[in-house]
Order: sequence, then C-alpha cells, then structure tokens
Amino acid sequence: MADRRIVVLTGVTRGLGRAMAARLIEAGHTVIGCGRSLNAIKTLEAKHGAPHRFDCIDIVDDVQVAEWAASVIKQFGPPDLLLNNAAIINENANLWEISADEFNAVIDVNIKGVANVIRHFVPAMVQRESGVIVNFSSGWGRSTSPEVAPYCATKYAIEGLTQALAQELPRGMAAVPLNPGIINTEMLQSCFGDSAHHYPDADEWSRFAVPYILSIKAKQNGQPLSVTP
Repeated sequence: MADRRIVVLTGVTRGLGRAMAARLIEAGHTVIGCGRSLNAIKTLEAKHGAPHRFDCIDIVDDVQVAEWAASVIKQFGPPDLLLNNAAIINENANLWEISADEFNAVIDVNIKGVANVIRHFVPAMVQRESGVIVNFSSGWGRSTSPEVAPYCATKYAIEGLTQALAQELPRGMAAVPLNPGIINTEMLQSCFGDSAHHYPDADEWSRFAVPYILSIKAKQNGQPLSVTP
C-alpha cells in the first residue's frame, strides 16, 4: 500500500493497545509493539509474525527502552507514528490512602515511561523531520474524579508535556495529546465496576479510533484531540 506506515505502539498486550495493533495490521501497516507480559508478547508474535515485531519491554526502564529503540530504528527506520498508549491506574482510594509505592508506580509508567519512549524514538523522527507522536491522555487529563487522583495527575501531566513537546518539533511533525474516550477495559472496570459494560469495548472502539488516529496531520500539532464515535 502507498501509505503503509511504521507504527510504534506501547502497551500492546491488552486493552486498547492490542485492539489498535489488530486494526493497524488489518489496514496494512507495520506494527512494532511492546508490553510487559512475555506470554502475551509471544501470543502476538505467533498470531501476526513478520514484518511486525513485538518485544517484552518495561518502558519504565530507560536502558531497556534505549536498546529497544536503537534496534527498532536500525531494522525499520524512524517510526511514522508513535503511539504512547501504555498506562496503569491506581486502585480506587482517597489520595491520602494511596501508598507511596502505588503512587510512584503510576507516575513511573504514565509519565516517565512516556518520556523514555520519546527520548529514544523522537530524535530519529526529528532528524527526518516527519512523523506523528500521539500521547494517550484521558478525560481525566482535562477533568477530575475522586479516588483516581494519581491517574488524573499523570494525565494532566501528559497534556502539558505533549503541548510543550509540540512547540519543540520541526515543521512537518506533530505531537498531540489524545483523549480516547470511555472504553470498557480492565482499567475502566477497576474504576467503574459493572457500569463499565455500558461503554464500547476495545475492539469496537478501535474500529473508529484507528482511522481517526491515522488521519492526524502535522497541522494539528499541539492540539488536544478526542476520539468520538
């Protein structure tokens, strides 16, 4: 296909990441994905195979990300589309009841992990002066709810981090914070309980979300975007 893209996708082993990978591959794009579950990575490798690539990587570990990015760029070149999707959420609780360890874990994955991926993939994109970076935000990066304060804090951070990054990019590139909407995933179920089933699941969501993400252009650089059916 003429517009075949190289897509780097974090958090590929479950939820939105796994659904996006399937839709992107169906559309003819090459997906390079990472996640922390080795068994899930092996399943993806067996299902999709070359030219796609899946690696067991903890994005919190900057050394792992550096080695992974160098290997990916050597094999495929700079990505055309970088999707920072990986994230975790705290168990529902008042902020003062959340342990330091749990708070740190959310910060480490949702902010530092995104920064690590940017640090090691974006320089090659900048050198080429093309590519789109989508950092997944949330409705809770633009509003708040009780009992998810650490998660809200990280998604507000993603909004600011992404808009600052957008100001640093050369003309022809884009970085956008993306609110994916409300989707019935394990993460939502942990917050909403049975009410999560009132929302579309990841597979249904991906069928309108992936075309939208693929349509993001350089002229949208820095704009807070949202996926809507």
